[in-house]
Amino acid sequence: MAAMRVMLVVVAVALLLLESGGNAKPAYSTHPSAAVAQASASTSAQRARVDFDSQIKPMLQSKCMPCHFSGGQMYERLPFDKPATIRKLGTRLFTRIREEDKRRLIEDFLAQSP
Repeated sequence: MAAMRVMLVVVAVALLLLESGGNAKPAYSTHPSAAVAQASASTSAQRARVDFDSQIKPMLQSKCMPCHFSGGQMYERLPFDKPATIRKLGTRLFTRIREEDKRRLIEDFLAQSP
């Protein structure tokens, strides 16, 4: 996967050089991995904001209800209807959530500022 990203970055830089007549500077200084890191950072910056109420909460309701929601045994200690609880637990939620797409959504939520 990383090799493919490096290859895509190299192709993108080559295309930029062709379009600019050779006057464009490459996106990295000495090593292609720096360009990959830069490309990954810009991709995550462009990622849409994850909404707790419409994206995270329904997922948790389907996996963790009734225990961690109002009236459940664990609600007082770990209320999953509150974003602060999810931020506090972080990736420890993954003991119950195994689907990669759902994990990625939670990671994106955790990575954004409150």
